Amino acid sequence: MKKKIAILGSTGSIGKAILNIILKDKKNFEIILLSANKNYKELIKQTKKFKVKNVIINDKHSYIKFKKINKDKKIKIFTNFNNFKNIFKKKIDYTMSSIVGLKGLEPTIKIIKFTKVIAIANKESIICAWHLIDKELKKRKTRFIPVDSEHFSIWYAIKNNKNLNIDKIYLTASGGPLLNISKKKFNNLRINEITKHPNWQMGKKISVDSSTMINKVFEVIEAKKIFNIDYSKLNILIHPKSYIHAIIKFNDGMIKLIAHDTTMEIPIYNTVYEDNVNKFFKSNINIKKLNKLDLRNVDKKKFPLVKILKTMPNSNSLFETVLVSANDELVRLFLGKKIKYSQIISILNRLIKMKEFIKLKNIEPKSVSQVVKINDYVRFKINSLYIQ
Repeated sequence: MKKKIAILGSTGSIGKAILNIILKDKKNFEIILLSANKNYKELIKQTKKFKVKNVIINDKHSYIKFKKINKDKKIKIFTNFNNFKNIFKKKIDYTMSSIVGLKGLEPTIKIIKFTKVIAIANKESIICAWHLIDKELKKRKTRFIPVDSEHFSIWYAIKNNKNLNIDKIYLTASGGPLLNISKKKFNNLRINEITKHPNWQMGKKISVDSSTMINKVFEVIEAKKIFNIDYSKLNILIHPKSYIHAIIKFNDGMIKLIAHDTTMEIPIYNTVYEDNVNKFFKSNINIKKLNKLDLRNVDKKKFPLVKILKTMPNSNSLFETVLVSANDELVRLFLGKKIKYSQIISILNRLIKMKEFIKLKNIEPKSVSQVVKINDYVRFKINSLYIQ
């Protein structure tokens, strides 16, 4: 029987990666739904290649364009995620949620009802509203698998360990595009130098996040929420080769190192197949990389945003949304040449120390709309204070 799946954000890098995996084994899959925001041309190619009968396109202009170009009358075209109930008659086997940003939060929560397994690659949703997602997962009896290489590696290492007894978890960081560049030179760098990641093929936004190490701050917050573990047990280690993705030290003295080649297709593949052995990844262990792991502590003078972790509340709060939204807006302004690179860090540090945002550390989000409201307000605040 074919495995029935849905992909939210199929035209992004994660969406394309999972489709590439399915392409090698098409006979065992049936794609029930693909979704995109604006990239209707890529979506048309995907629907034809995989014979998909349901698509969701959020952007109205792109929706109209898709309808005009599409000649297959069997394809049902929807404009929003309220139509899940019209698409799924019963629970499908698997969903990949890979819509970028907080736009992915509402559809992620809504589709949980209709899927047996959900793999989530949307870090903003997990950081800002994990308890809302987790509540829905438990209510609908839907299994969750993290997709980020670090979180998947942790999940993979402990999934069959009933007595966790974890002493420490180390998430590794490549150090990003600026690891070997003096901090004095940061502001003289061109945008294309800052967005050129040495190991991963990533978009500009996430590459900037890697350069400031805020991406690793976010990943620690994710790990804290997903695995229900204290911040005191979570650490970051620089590992320039990006071969080891997580290290777990147990209280009994044992240590697990999870390694894989620098490609997101490996964790994605494993969320799709889980324990079913297949033949797609046959690469040998990279002895050279294992012999030169070059693990080291983070230089907090060079990457000061890592110190934010010391200020994070232990409980779920709206403060996480402040942090995510502020960084997102500041990176957008930097890429749009509205602010300098150094201002990403200086403005972010200033903003999260404001009393009106500090008090949000004690307020738990009650709904998606509350998270969205804070997101909008933080962006407005930044532009009103710092952009002329």
